[in-house]
Amino acid sequence: MDDCLFCKIIAGEIPSAKVYEDDTVFAFRDIAPQAPVHVLIIPKEHIKSAAQIDETNSGVVAHIFEVAAKIAKDEGLDDGFRIVNNCGDSAGQTVKHLHFHLMGGREFTWPAG
Repeated sequence: MDDCLFCKIIAGEIPSAKVYEDDTVFAFRDIAPQAPVHVLIIPKEHIKSAAQIDETNSGVVAHIFEVAAKIAKDEGLDDGFRIVNNCGDSAGQTVKHLHFHLMGGREFTWPAG
């Protein structure tokens, strides 16, 4: 997508602090972190939101969770971590490209904070 912020980051048009990359996903540090470790994990394929996950693209989500576990281990998040996905405007999704927030390094409360 020409106007998608995350597609531009994947393409290298917008700089990011890359944490991980393979043929399927790209992960980078959030510019407004909500925890000592806050990494965004995104598919390279443009999928607008979790509402567009189906049998043709669900494998990428499984891979994202495999990558999340690897990043969490590499970042030393042995005590635990949180993975968050916001789907749609009312849920707080501000970039219309499927992404997961991997956060850790502090205690979390429920449902927010």
